Amino acid sequence: MTRADTTNLDGPEQPVAALDAADVRTLPAMFELACTRYATRPAFSSFSHTMDYREVARYVRQFSAFLLGELRLGPSERVAIILPNGLPYVVAFFGVLDAGLVVANVNPLATALEMQIQLSTAAVSALVILENVAWKLDDILDEHQAKSVVSVAVGDLLPLPERAAMDFVQRVVRDSIPATRREYRTFSAALSRPYDTRDDRPSACLDDVALLQFTGGTTGTPKCAMLTHRNLSSNVAQIRAWLGHAFCAAPQTVFTPLPLFHIFALTASLLTFVDIGGHNIILPDPRDLPALVKVLHRTRPNALLGVNTLFNALLDAPGFDTIDWSRLRLVIGGGAAIHPSVAARWQAATGMPIIEGYGLTEASPVVCVNPSDAKHFSASVGYPLPSTELSIRTDHGDRVAPGGIGEVWVRGPQVMRGYWMNPAETARVLSSDGWLRTGDMGYLTATRMLVLVDRKKDVVIVSGFKVYPSEVEAVVSALAGVSAAAVVGVPDERSGQAVKLFIVPASPDLSKAVVLAHCRSCLSAYKIPRFVEFREHLPVDQLGKVLRRALI
Repeated sequence: MTRADTTNLDGPEQPVAALDAADVRTLPAMFELACTRYATRPAFSSFSHTMDYREVARYVRQFSAFLLGELRLGPSERVAIILPNGLPYVVAFFGVLDAGLVVANVNPLATALEMQIQLSTAAVSALVILENVAWKLDDILDEHQAKSVVSVAVGDLLPLPERAAMDFVQRVVRDSIPATRREYRTFSAALSRPYDTRDDRPSACLDDVALLQFTGGTTGTPKCAMLTHRNLSSNVAQIRAWLGHAFCAAPQTVFTPLPLFHIFALTASLLTFVDIGGHNIILPDPRDLPALVKVLHRTRPNALLGVNTLFNALLDAPGFDTIDWSRLRLVIGGGAAIHPSVAARWQAATGMPIIEGYGLTEASPVVCVNPSDAKHFSASVGYPLPSTELSIRTDHGDRVAPGGIGEVWVRGPQVMRGYWMNPAETARVLSSDGWLRTGDMGYLTATRMLVLVDRKKDVVIVSGFKVYPSEVEAVVSALAGVSAAAVVGVPDERSGQAVKLFIVPASPDLSKAVVLAHCRSCLSAYKIPRFVEFREHLPVDQLGKVLRRALI
């Protein structure tokens, strides 16, 4: 069967448009073009300080020259960036790529052991790390690892008044931060010394790896997706085509509280809005709701990215109901399923629907998304992006009958090269003809929109019947008095597995009896939780996605 035949069988009713090859370029070329084209536009704001594209480009070129001239790093060596959102992250990210090197993103909140595993897996040659967490490196780096470490202070790249305020905060909390035993180069020094910034620096090719992005668990050997310049740039071009010319042609301000070290915000916010010359408001900590509300009041963005837990938390945050949303044009939800109840509350409060999409690290990440001009939340994840194919398959790789549930397979230019130094896992998820087995279960509607039902590994089998945790969670979350819910399968002698429900109550009046009565009115008998447990909070990852595996 030809590729065109596959698209007609499994894809949307209308052929998916193809990308223009001219829209795909290396990330340094994309960044340089944006900085030339939009030189005087505001590019990034953090802690009330704003840099324009010309200023960011100057710092990026300086840091690139430092990596090449002082650290003497060679082509394709890996540099770990262990930073929260902020101007230093932006400069480090584009500086590493500008030097012809590869970025390895690491969560700064990771434990020392988690960092050790990831740094060892990526075989990094250098690290850029927030000084507050640099002490974690003392016992995990030996003389053969990471030839150089660059420490970043919270106030780096801020003007004197803001930097002085940050330094004061640092002095107040410094006693609680363990002192590192190592001497590191500093980020501020790297940006203040003279280096050769000529144009003869190494240049990357489209099929060179740009990013090593960790995915999956934090124990054992993690999987690390190899994303090339072509993968990431193609996904940016796909998103830009989805946004449309009118949106991209006008100056836009995007609010980014999600961590840039996660692929969702990295591609959909950082890379995409650089490509269209947008102004990115980056927040260091999405858990600081008062700060988020304050910035939203001040900046009144045109676009914002979020996840279900963040939208839900913002809706209940003091001051949220007085934010002026008159400039808001686009709200993108991803990372995890958006609950219909949260989507309804959000649209009622802001006047704008949450446009839900779907992606995964291995696809750079965006695969599908609802129309950008949608007027209401659809409860689907929309249509595939340009040059993207979808197929719904059985466990044996056969095509599922129209409307049937199966594993979502994806093929397109945004699909990763494979897992770093892990050919066995690569062969397990990538077919010989380029299909990515996502591990997500879903189906195509009559209008060929993709609806996800759950992760394949999370499906609960009760007496032979499949229970999708997300369905039960959505039903429970719609009940008044429920703040959060999660469902897992637990062993059961009679039925093989039973449904167990974890709830974070928002009201002291919520009881197990009320929850079960609600479930009985909305769910088939085999889907009703056998066990219900109330908790003060649920374990979540850096995006706020509930970690079901930690509840088992």
